[in-house]
Formats: sequence, structure tokens, C-alpha cells
Amino acid sequence: MSMFVPQTYPYVTAQVSSEPCVTMALVSADTKISELLTELHQLIKQTQEERSRSEHNLLNIQKTHERMQTENKTSPYYRTKLRGLYTTAKADAEAECSILRHALDKIAEIKSLLEERRIAAKMAGVYSDSDPPRKTMRRGVLMTLLQQSAMTLPLWIGKPGDSPPPLCGAMPANSDYVAKPGDKVAARVKAVDGDEQWILAEVVSYSHSTNKYEVDDIDEEGKERHTLSRRRIIPLPQWKANPETDPEALFSKDQLVLALYPQTTCFYRALIHTPPHRPQDDYSVLFEDTSYADGYSPPLNVAQRYVVACKENKKK
Repeated sequence: MSMFVPQTYPYVTAQVSSEPCVTMALVSADTKISELLTELHQLIKQTQEERSRSEHNLLNIQKTHERMQTENKTSPYYRTKLRGLYTTAKADAEAECSILRHALDKIAEIKSLLEERRIAAKMAGVYSDSDPPRKTMRRGVLMTLLQQSAMTLPLWIGKPGDSPPPLCGAMPANSDYVAKPGDKVAARVKAVDGDEQWILAEVVSYSHSTNKYEVDDIDEEGKERHTLSRRRIIPLPQWKANPETDPEALFSKDQLVLALYPQTTCFYRALIHTPPHRPQDDYSVLFEDTSYADGYSPPLNVAQRYVVACKENKKK
């Protein structure tokens, strides 16, 4: 097993010295993240130990079946032995599953702390080399970050009988859901030419008194801030849906959606051409495009992270 050393996440800025509270908060977050990484490392080691322990029992099951085939009989002795071996195997699998779920919880906690840290740093004007201000970021870097965000979106893994939660794949948010600062959303804004369009945006704040969001265009951070009502905001999925276990949490073929057009930060209307078949697969979608005879583009791949329900049913 490969080893890793927990790290801190230094940010470089000239403003740090004038923001002592922010600096202390960032250092505290670094310390907590380092502790969680150490705990995660221990859980990974426990998983490997549990798996090594269970392999011996699985080998015994295989050998017992081979003996039964050789002797061509199923005696009470073998039935009793196999019952005991399978009971042990089930317990081993449940123990490993419990450790893995604990590890996933740690990963989620680390990601949450990293996001909170990023937001706190951003509010104080503190940036890192890996997350510079959007207005100074090259287009290619932004596209890479968006792709990484889609790839690292966690896969929902429920227990037997669990239903996919809101914001898992195509599952909508609850009616009273409020997106947190830093959350990515699809936001309907007015373009320069007066037309309205759906853009990829980041939540800055939400006012419960006015029921309005303040969001930044992900492509123009700091250039223009939009104040929008809740109906103009669609939260993005927080988990990927697993097509093999939760197909009901995916958009179905021919369903109308809003999808992020590849290499842009704008959402456009599209039809689902092919839903994902495996957890790592993207949707294949057909964007509305009048330049084609049938009114739709050829199939293009869009990650689950960037496909949301379309609130407008009529084709333009």
C-alpha cells in the first residue's frame, strides 16, 4: 500500500498580515484537514487488513466447494461447514463496508473543509496558485478546473433499501433548500444583448428577507455580481447517481434538460440521447441547434455534474 503524508495548504498573499482572523481560521482549517487525512490513512490501512483477513475465509469456501465437486456429494458436514463460512464471509464484508463508509465520510468532511477554507480565503482576497481569481485565470485553466470538479463529484452509495437523496443526479432539491456560499448553480441572467441565458455561477450569499441570491459568474468573478430570485437558480447535483443501483436518479432518454455546453460556462436546452451506463460515464445529449436540419446537434458528452432539469417545457 502506498503511503501519503498529510499536508497543509499554504496560501500566498500580501493581505494575510492585515487579516489576522482569516489567517488564524485558515491555519485552524489546515490543522483539522491534516488530522482528518491522518485518520483517513488509518482507515485505509484498516480496510486492507480487513480484506486480507477475509481472503483466507473466501479461500476456504472455494476449497470446500472443490472438495464437494470431487466427492460429488453434499453431506450434512459440508452444508454445516459452508453455512458457517458464508456467515463469516458476510460479517467480514459488512465490517469492511462499515470502514469504507467511515472513510467516505472523512473524505466528505475534508472536501467540505477545503471548500469552506477556499470561501473564507476568497472573501479576504487570499488566493492560492491552484485557485487564482477567475478574472486572472486563463480560459484553459478554468475548463480544466470544471472538468476536475465533475470527475471528483462523489458517487452516492446508499445502504440496501436507501433511496437517492435530493441533489443526487437528477433528483431535485427540496422546495425549502437554500444553496450555501461556494455552491455551484445554474443561474438565469440577462446577457449584454438583453437576452436571458443560463450560466454556471457560484453562490456568494442568500438573503432570507428578500429570498434572493447573490451569485458570481464563474467565468467573470469580481467583474459582475448578479442578484437573482430563487426561481432563477437551479442547484447542481452534489452526488453522481449510480446507473447500476439507482437508475431512477438519472434523466431518461429524450428528457428535456439544461446541459453545460462543452468548453463553455453556459447551459443550453438539450435532449438526453443516452443516459450513463456506468458510474463514471457521462450523459450523451443533443443540444437544440437550428443550424442542423432536425434542430439538434450531434451527440455530445456532458458530465452528471452539469446536467439539470429544464424549467421550460416548450421548444424555442
